[in-house]
Amino acid sequence: DNYFGQSIADPYRWLENDTTKETADWVSAQNAVTQDYLSQISFRGKVKEQLTEIWNYAKESAPYKKGDYYFFSKNDGLQNQSVIYFKKGIDGAEKVFLDPNKLSTDGTVALVGLSFSNDFKYAAYAIARSGSDWNEIYVIDIATQQLTKDKIQWVKFSGAAWKGDGFYYSRYDEPKGVSEFSNQNQFQKVYYHQLGQAQANDQLIFEDKLHPLRYFGASVTENENYLIISASEGTSGNEILVQNLRAKNDKLHTLLKGFKNNYEVIDNIDDELLVLMDQDAPNYKVVAINPEASEKQNWKTIIPEQPEVLQSVGTGGGYLFCSYLKDASTRVLQYTYEGKLVREIKVPGIGTASGFGGKRTEKTFFYTFTSYTFPPTIFSYDVETGVSTLFRKTETAFNS
Repeated sequence: DNYFGQSIADPYRWLENDTTKETADWVSAQNAVTQDYLSQISFRGKVKEQLTEIWNYAKESAPYKKGDYYFFSKNDGLQNQSVIYFKKGIDGAEKVFLDPNKLSTDGTVALVGLSFSNDFKYAAYAIARSGSDWNEIYVIDIATQQLTKDKIQWVKFSGAAWKGDGFYYSRYDEPKGVSEFSNQNQFQKVYYHQLGQAQANDQLIFEDKLHPLRYFGASVTENENYLIISASEGTSGNEILVQNLRAKNDKLHTLLKGFKNNYEVIDNIDDELLVLMDQDAPNYKVVAINPEASEKQNWKTIIPEQPEVLQSVGTGGGYLFCSYLKDASTRVLQYTYEGKLVREIKVPGIGTASGFGGKRTEKTFFYTFTSYTFPPTIFSYDVETGVSTLFRKTETAFNS
């Protein structure tokens, strides 16, 4: 190729064709060279043996409530993927809901997403084959644990955002005439899928014909009042579009212009959206915005910027749970929706705490704390009293 008068050779360009026999042969030869070298390390087997012993312990996620059921993931030690379990009530008998290790015989299909309808009748799960970014979405009837006929293809970088008996998702057009793994993807679109319908009948919700490389991710507020679409051009900076789903004639419109800042819609209260943002607040703050009067002068700061970075905001039991990064450790503060500080949640020490949140009607939820010397431990949290109670401790062979 000639770049600005300079000739540049690219002798390995043939490797970009990922499906040819020549590429497959080259990969095999490269692996042979690598393994031959690594096999000469005399203590490699001992290292593997010791790491296997350390890693071989039961791992379990914090349970989360969906209707009458609690869902959680569990790995018995060295399983390639954790298995999704569920049980009726927190003390109910646990049953396997979805075992991703059985999605393929050779272990090349990975579970990459799971989301639940707001009436808790259905769960949508996304899979990826052989490490591809392409995803497929399937739907399970929770009561029967049977797959429905729904199948969504050509999905990338998207979840399933439920609204009624269907969900919003992002996809590209089906690749034509070239390898699906090597061509450039352009013009991502947002669709709505109605359960029971073929994907060909899905409703196109949003597209941008002027910007082929932008990404669009859809979400819906917990009360299903607003559709939120986040547009991005890379890994930092985004734009927020909203649509009032209660209003018959409301159209998607820009709430927050991109792409200099980062925005995330947290929740909807009355006619306002709570937004986590770094505009004029490098450490982030929480602001209330009315989509019908979204000019900056109408914004209300709910939680102002702090000396520490506000990494995330969870909701549950009618409260906000703000996770700050302080001295490379998680610090969690509980606020009312009006921005009044309720308390700091005491965690066992310097480490990472995650999982703060649940439905607005729930008064307890579960979170996990871990550190370099503190194996992942699950606590139950009472949002009214602020009391954390040990729920499950991880047992390891590692002497911390």
